[in-house]
Amino acid sequence: MNIQKTINELGRNAKAVTQSMRLLSTQKKNNALRILSKNIQTFSQEILDENKKDIENAKTNSLPSPLINRLTLNPQSIEGLIKSIEIIETLPDPIGKILEEWTRPNGLKFQKISVPLGVIAVIYESRPNVTVDAACIAMKSGNAIILRGGSDSFFSSNKLVEIIMKSFLEADLPAYAVQMIPTTDREAIDHLVKMREYVDIIIPRGGKNLIEKINSQSSIPVIKHLDGICHVYIDKYADIDKAKKVLFNSKMRRPEICGATETLLIDQRIKDYALTILQPLIEASCEIRGDKYIHSLHKNFVLASEQDWSTEYLDKILSVKIVDGLEGAIQHINKYSSGHTEAIITENSSNFATFYKNIDSAIILQNASTQFADGGEFGFGAEIGISTDKLHVRGPVGTEHLTSFKYIVKGDGHERS
Repeated sequence: MNIQKTINELGRNAKAVTQSMRLLSTQKKNNALRILSKNIQTFSQEILDENKKDIENAKTNSLPSPLINRLTLNPQSIEGLIKSIEIIETLPDPIGKILEEWTRPNGLKFQKISVPLGVIAVIYESRPNVTVDAACIAMKSGNAIILRGGSDSFFSSNKLVEIIMKSFLEADLPAYAVQMIPTTDREAIDHLVKMREYVDIIIPRGGKNLIEKINSQSSIPVIKHLDGICHVYIDKYADIDKAKKVLFNSKMRRPEICGATETLLIDQRIKDYALTILQPLIEASCEIRGDKYIHSLHKNFVLASEQDWSTEYLDKILSVKIVDGLEGAIQHINKYSSGHTEAIITENSSNFATFYKNIDSAIILQNASTQFADGGEFGFGAEIGISTDKLHVRGPVGTEHLTSFKYIVKGDGHERS
């Protein structure tokens, strides 16, 4: 295979259908989603069979268990995919919306109208569900998409793309609305990120090394999904029972996702409750890496290193630190956070407001699990990623975020003086 030639052909094909994608009716988009939902159900066993191949390869290659968890599909996750598609179908069409309109004193009438971005390239690693989420979100927002899955999810992602393409063709969508790069060779990424004439935006989802590489090499704008070094801060005004439940869910519901909490901060004024707060995690075999005070509380606790405060574990490991109140929590988070998601457990609205105003992350929660950092939980149906950028979008990236705008200006023979 000539990889450069293959990637260029995918780019040309995607660019060629952008006008047709812009003109798709809401009815046609939603019909395509309905057909896809039905076909995923029909071919669910084939999807699971292909996924088993990926799982077997992952185990053969000794992938860490958190990565295998992210890779695994089962009947419940298939139902989750279908539910996400159904929610995306019910969302308003983000294209052709009048975002703003006004009339100037000279009588000129202005409208700001939402339009698709054009061609989106999504590069991801071990989560096959991204294949479906990205394709559906891109199509609903009138964009063509080029997918590049990782070697870990090769069989699963290719089967899903096969079903997506079949479904979209059945709905009479353009043939190249969705395309998959047919190789996991990293040379393909090197060419993809240079195709400015064909691709409008790059969205990488994966490890820090992948994203940093793409960001440094790409001549195309990148929406970054960086690591999720998420924090929970338990304030002196916290309800301790509530704090225990929220923390446990934030860490243990799915430790392998980017919205999982990696660091717990506790106000020194309630440090005597630390062991009580951590007890459910201890019982669930979560490794605790703490500062000197936390380390002294239990024989199995590990003394945290400086590196722990900036580590995304994606596993049943939690770093814990006692801080000097709200100001200490803010200082720690602003130093070590990846800008993803932070939570404060407090019954004090003033302390929440201070926390919110002083922390520069995409998502700030009060008395709620960091694992709500998810497009589905935001009501977006699904997400392509959680952007830690500030331009063009921040937080969960859904249908309405894969749009730009253009202006319509209407006159009546107006001439500028």
